[in-house]
Amino acid sequence: MELRQLKAEEYEQSVSLSEYAFQYTLTPEQKEKRKERFKPEQFWGIFEEEELQAKLTILPFKVYLQGKVVPMGGIAGVATWPENRRKGHVSKLLSQALMVMKEEGQILSFLHPFSIPFYRKYGWELYAEYKNYLISSKQFPPKLEYPGKVVRDVEDISTLNKLYQSFASSYHGTLVRDEEWWKYSVLDNTKHSAVYYSHGGEPQGYVLYELKDKMLVCNEFVYLNEEARGALWTFFSNHDSRIEQVKLTMVPADDILPYMLPDPRITQETIPYFMGRIVDVESFLQQFTFEAGNRSELTIQIDDHAAPWNAGLWNISIDDQGQAKIIKVMGEKEETQPDLIADIQVWTALFLGFKRPAQLFHIQKLKGKPQKAKEFEHLIPQAQTLLMDFF
Repeated sequence: MELRQLKAEEYEQSVSLSEYAFQYTLTPEQKEKRKERFKPEQFWGIFEEEELQAKLTILPFKVYLQGKVVPMGGIAGVATWPENRRKGHVSKLLSQALMVMKEEGQILSFLHPFSIPFYRKYGWELYAEYKNYLISSKQFPPKLEYPGKVVRDVEDISTLNKLYQSFASSYHGTLVRDEEWWKYSVLDNTKHSAVYYSHGGEPQGYVLYELKDKMLVCNEFVYLNEEARGALWTFFSNHDSRIEQVKLTMVPADDILPYMLPDPRITQETIPYFMGRIVDVESFLQQFTFEAGNRSELTIQIDDHAAPWNAGLWNISIDDQGQAKIIKVMGEKEETQPDLIADIQVWTALFLGFKRPAQLFHIQKLKGKPQKAKEFEHLIPQAQTLLMDFF
């Protein structure tokens, strides 16, 4: 058995495994198109006699965290032939991926799970969810007069991306999109777009949507202010002769649109979405900003069998500006008693802002000294996670 990166000439083997594992078939034209963008250095595989047995992809992304941009390794395309299941191939690939991401400085890793329990075993945890709304035309927000204008089918990526950046950077875990990602992963799957421009000509919001079966399906609704939100909803409402419903997907978990509707009894669902994990705890905490004005010192214990460099006791000293010094405590655990104890999954959910320390302590996922848990609750800034993309 050999574990290594793929070579350019192994593209066909990679495609064949993906088609079988994920149950789709590419046309010859689609294969050629993907081959042009194939980057073998991003693919890791397990081979036996030069035959690909299992593989995964590490995508070099950047994400927003606390308004800053940090490197993230996106795990995608994890696949193995059925005759190779339960041989430990995926486990070996994930272990390799964690080492590679650490070496590349990717302090976080995200993936879309086929099985949440499976990836929890390797330290990934749910970090993002989204809401779907189904709103009948009778329940639409009231139409408004607005001072600007809505322009349909805007294809200027720079305009869309500027709006996206302003919106996405206020959340934790949203993807930093480059032009290639917009072109091939966002707009390539989009039927229509519309941008709201203020009276002064400034873009202030956009929607990506399609019309089908008397329904308007909106996959991204981005707005910088209530004027833009109201204008874009009025634009949707002006389709009332063609549609009976609007379906909003990828709605942030903190959205309060139903409360704003005249009739808030709409169909809503919350979807657990992507999983994340801290790849390198020391590097992550060096970039993390705690609440200012809360000087503190505590020792935490991290359990992480898949990334042993994270496991153990860590002393964290936080200054008045919320910056931390992190030192790994060497020696036997019995010599230093931790203030708080959790596995890497819990620490990931906590630091990304998906769950609060008090919540996790209450359900005994975070353990330790009650007073330190209360103290930690005031040290972690309030945050909301979101991911509007798929990979």
